[in-house]
Amino acid sequence: MSSIVINPKSSEELKFISELLNKLGVKSKVLSDEDTEDLGLSLLMKDVDRTDIASDDEVMAKLKG
Repeated sequence: MSSIVINPKSSEELKFISELLNKLGVKSKVLSDEDTEDLGLSLLMKDVDRTDIASDDEVMAKLKG
């Protein structure tokens, strides 16, 4: 089944939408900002080209900035 992601403008709107979904019997979950970031990162990681391998020197050069 597909999902809907809703970003409320305020905490009052979040509470209203959560209560409405609960009254309609729709299962929902509130995600924290950290959960949202984790979801975004996982989507980005899914699309990464894993065939290109970097050498240790390249990695260390990037880390040193």
